[in-house]
Amino acid sequence: MSQSAMDPDKHEKRSLNTAVPFINVTPLIDVLLVLLIIFMVVTPLKPARFQADIPTQRDPNEDLSKLKPNPLTLVVSIAPDLSIKLNADSLGSVNDTAPLAQKLLLTFQQRKEQRAYKVGMEARSDVKDDERIEKTVFVKAPRAAKYGDVVKVIDAIKGAGASPVGLQVDDLP
Repeated sequence: MSQSAMDPDKHEKRSLNTAVPFINVTPLIDVLLVLLIIFMVVTPLKPARFQADIPTQRDPNEDLSKLKPNPLTLVVSIAPDLSIKLNADSLGSVNDTAPLAQKLLLTFQQRKEQRAYKVGMEARSDVKDDERIEKTVFVKAPRAAKYGDVVKVIDAIKGAGASPVGLQVDDLP
């Protein structure tokens, strides 16, 4: 017989000196549960959808000259020289959108006082007045306009309270 087999104390001493491989997974499970809770809390905060209203198709043979524009329609035009017009009124340039925002705020306030509601919202008393007011604004810019310039104008329009903001893809005449 070997000496180590005869001496049991020696075997116990050797096993105490060598490390036994053991992975403690408790802290890893704690980290996993914290991450799971964080993702569960953050997930509902992302937007559920992006709504895009697409206009209906018209008959190509229809005479559009007889159509009258809605008097509540607001169109912000960006000229190639970066000047801004709200319908027919000149309101500064892309680099200074404050006059545009002030004019839109004034227009929306007048519409609230005159009760100029959106189509179909006239009789809805369950919706607040601010949500019933017609605040749709269209942005018309040349295709050659820089993205950043158009975004500055859209930011000013949204800051004034317009909703929704539509983009017109036709070239400026």
